[in-house]
Amino acid sequence: MDIKVSTRDLDGKAQAVEIQGEIDVYTSPRVKETINELIEKEHYQLLINLQKVRYIDSTGLGVLIGALKKVREHSGRILLVCTNPQIKKIFNITGLVKIFEIFDSEEKALDVLAPAG
Repeated sequence: MDIKVSTRDLDGKAQAVEIQGEIDVYTSPRVKETINELIEKEHYQLLINLQKVRYIDSTGLGVLIGALKKVREHSGRILLVCTNPQIKKIFNITGLVKIFEIFDSEEKALDVLAPAG
């Protein structure tokens, strides 16, 4: 049950949620609580950094899907940052690559949030 979840503001564009460790049935409630607190504070642009996540199970995926539904009710977005091949493979196998926007870096993810002009 080793997981670290931290949040930080990204220049007012989005809130970053950085997760480190394993997201499974035991640690998912902590991730869900952190994300839900941000949504309750009306933060609907979330960048979830999975760079330091070693493992994610169906419970963890469920937390991310639930959060996505909540932010979309407010025209929000969830951007995932992930380069781990095993984690990316899970998103591919489950078809979640079609639902989530997945980026190789926070910079690339923030580029899509930047206002055009």
